[in-house]
Amino acid sequence: MKTGKKHRVCPVEEAGMLEHPLRRLYESPKRILRPFVCEGMAVLDFGCGPGFFTLEMARRVGPAGHVTAVDLQQGMLDKAREKLERAGLAERVRFHRCGADVVGLAGAFDFILVFHVLHEVPDQKNLLFEMKSLLQPGGRMLVVEPGFHVSREEFRAASEIMEQAGLEVGPGPRIPFSRTAVLREAGNENVENRARD
Repeated sequence: MKTGKKHRVCPVEEAGMLEHPLRRLYESPKRILRPFVCEGMAVLDFGCGPGFFTLEMARRVGPAGHVTAVDLQQGMLDKAREKLERAGLAERVRFHRCGADVVGLAGAFDFILVFHVLHEVPDQKNLLFEMKSLLQPGGRMLVVEPGFHVSREEFRAASEIMEQAGLEVGPGPRIPFSRTAVLREAGNENVENRARD
């Protein structure tokens, strides 16, 4: 990870790259979210961008569930809102603008997605401690980082911060060109103490 690019946030003007049709081939929201999100859940999409995963989350939680879409940039939230409104699912989603390394929410979530965004956060420790406080007992968090920006060593260092926050780090799903981990509150069973890259 080169200095100066570590905390670079994808600008709103480049949001189209995040919606490219080819992306669905290797980062399919349906495939990635299927093991984690089901009807009636409360889920958080941190760094939602233009809503690439938010839309599928809203479909999966159904009318009894809800999604909180969080982003640093109001322009990204506006794009996500427009997409959800076109799909008739905006009533299932709350849109929230966060700080650079703070979510700024209260509540409890069954699932939190942090997709290709952790490396953009200046204070990962502060963010991860806050994320842990937002997880329901038994809730899970999926962290996915881009392998072309985040080295194995950097992902291991981030995993150590996750553990310091009181989260157990288990292997995540295989996603091309990415490093993944599933996090749960420490003490939950069936979590292996390693991350997948």
